[in-house]
Amino acid sequence: MLKGRSLIEPMDLSLEELDELLNLAGKIIENPSAYADVCKGKILATLFYEPSTRTRLSFEAAMLRLGGSVMGFSSADSSSAAKGESVADTIRTIACYADIAAMRHPKEGAPMVAAMSTDMPVINGGDGGHQHPTQTLTDLLTIRTLKGRLDNFTIGLCGDLKFGRTVHSLIKALSRYDNIKFVLISPEELRIPDYIREEILIKNKIEFKEVERLENVMDELDVLYMTRVQKERFFNEADYIRLKDSYILDSEKMKSAKSDMIVLHPLPRVNEISTEIDSDPRAAYFKQAKYGMFVRMALIMELLGVEI
Repeated sequence: MLKGRSLIEPMDLSLEELDELLNLAGKIIENPSAYADVCKGKILATLFYEPSTRTRLSFEAAMLRLGGSVMGFSSADSSSAAKGESVADTIRTIACYADIAAMRHPKEGAPMVAAMSTDMPVINGGDGGHQHPTQTLTDLLTIRTLKGRLDNFTIGLCGDLKFGRTVHSLIKALSRYDNIKFVLISPEELRIPDYIREEILIKNKIEFKEVERLENVMDELDVLYMTRVQKERFFNEADYIRLKDSYILDSEKMKSAKSDMIVLHPLPRVNEISTEIDSDPRAAYFKQAKYGMFVRMALIMELLGVEI
């Protein structure tokens, strides 16, 4: 169904296509060896114009586990972009060598330009502060696998909700499912942008509330999605010092959480989740990183149109 298409943002996929993709990822999780050769002879190009650990390596691991090959670059300095080559020319050249490409770029819209310049499928691996669709697919697969559903739950999104592209994409994606309630936990300076609040939540009559303190809402949550609160986002240091501990998840705050709540984080973490939480069975962020590989395996298969 997705053969030959590109994925630039999560809403490029219909709910039916999303379910098909997540179902395939679930089958791969159950029996990965069955998919070990489906991409034999295929090449993935990873075009990463800015640093990445999880996204780039999970794309590469995904293709290698499907039996394909990988080539590419991990910074703009090591590509002809350093000589001034355009994204459109780069992707046209890469399409001579590869079957599919994953691109991360600091400029919003660059993967879209790439996709419009070639017939080869292009996957957006993150463009500026704009979109990160495969992280959203990772989040959805993790929630569905661990909670058994993508409807009828309350999710708390905590930290930098203003600049966090993962948060914006996840809100958009989850807004299409039934009876999702959002609890938006952030300092006033880092609340979700007006367009998310008005065009997604209010327009679609989705229940949500905005609060400043995490500990006040822990007992309501089925899923807690943590993000970093960065010091440089604040206008003055006094406000940062006053609020920063509210957004550090520790064992004390976890005491009031449901026994089956799951804690997610797109990673990397700095200090917003205490390492003492890592041994809590509700901590799912490293599982989440692994599910990212499986959902990228499914996505590569779907876009290339390969089957067992």
